[in-house]
Amino acid sequence: MLNVLVMVSGGGTNLQAILDAVDNGAIRNTKVTAVISNNPNAYALERAKNHGIPAEVISPKNYGTREEFNEALTERVKALCPDLIVLAGCLVKIPAQMVDAFRNRIINIHPALIPSFCGVGFYGLRVHEAALSRGVKVTGATVHFVDEGTDSGPILLQKAVDVLPGDTAEVLQKRVMEQAEWVILPKAIDMIAAGEIPIG
Repeated sequence: MLNVLVMVSGGGTNLQAILDAVDNGAIRNTKVTAVISNNPNAYALERAKNHGIPAEVISPKNYGTREEFNEALTERVKALCPDLIVLAGCLVKIPAQMVDAFRNRIINIHPALIPSFCGVGFYGLRVHEAALSRGVKVTGATVHFVDEGTDSGPILLQKAVDVLPGDTAEVLQKRVMEQAEWVILPKAIDMIAAGEIPIG
């Protein structure tokens, strides 16, 4: 059984996609054992509670320094002993000591086809605004391992999504979520659980 910790910051739509996929068997041999948010107002926390999954808040605002937060987050995650950590719309930079402790056991979903529209500052609607302003005809989503950089770890899965005439950033964001993110993030977790993608 693959024990998964999901880290979130907002609405938790990717968390919901994971929970639904576990429930319907699209993700095999996997249990979401905990959810951590840096944002106490994240609706993702409600999704976890509604599913009977322990959820907690670890926010940088509750610590005097970033180093204290990084230490607290890393120690809490270690205490939870996850086999896999999934960043599902998590807007906190993962501390280097946590990356080191869970090398090749942290994955992230990014709403673009890396290496396009990724790195520092590219998150949420900003990604889709950048894609539209550049005039790309195809965008999508990427699941990748997390390393010390931003969106720079090895790519696991990608799925393309067409950009349509008249798209706004909000419309494009929704299409990328529905057609790519909610498809490849559960698929990556299932492949890891099945041993098709080696971790650790």
